[in-house]
Amino acid sequence: MTAVSGQLALALEVRRARGRADFIVAPCNAAAVAWIDRWPDWPSHALALYGPAGAGKSHLAQVYSEKSGAEPIPAAALGGLGPARLRSVARAAVIDPLEADDGWDEQALLHLINLARESRGSVLLVGRSAPGRLARMPDLSSRLSALPAARLGEADDALLAALLAKHFADRQLRVAEDVVRFLLARMERSFGSALELVERLDRLALAEQRAVTVPLARRALAALETSDGARY
Repeated sequence: MTAVSGQLALALEVRRARGRADFIVAPCNAAAVAWIDRWPDWPSHALALYGPAGAGKSHLAQVYSEKSGAEPIPAAALGGLGPARLRSVARAAVIDPLEADDGWDEQALLHLINLARESRGSVLLVGRSAPGRLARMPDLSSRLSALPAARLGEADDALLAALLAKHFADRQLRVAEDVVRFLLARMERSFGSALELVERLDRLALAEQRAVTVPLARRALAALETSDGARY
């Protein structure tokens, strides 16, 4: 699984997931993957996945949805669900995103979690922070804090290199190791950024009928400059 020449180590497991996409298992996400693999043998009726943007939370939530038939629901929409609808989705649901600033209905989430427990359903809560820190209602905060939780860490160099190699290989692009190392030192460290960079490099290489080189990579990075202080 590599279109990258040289000796760059890419010995990571590749997990098939939603359609053509792959989820690459690495130390920063292995615990979360193990929890999703373990379903439906969870010790609780709900599980929390949390971590920084771009770490793969929603990707794993999609894997869980495919396994369980869960319905994705933004936390902000919970308050608009009536009792019958909440009872229906409590059999299997993904609450994504669950964030502190979304104005979601805490009573509705507490009711959903209680219904999932009563019906032996399962609910996956997805957000940037551990959910126990988000609730103001003591009962809900206590309930959320007691749930099993798995944190996805920031993507490390090994994972990002594997992601880049996979995306290059998908497009049948042969890319030298120095290009990958150049990108790793400067790119935003997320799943989405890896895909966006490769897509832009593919378009540039095709339009100019040239190989993917460091100068081309520098131009692609400059075009994708963000406000987070990335170095180009």
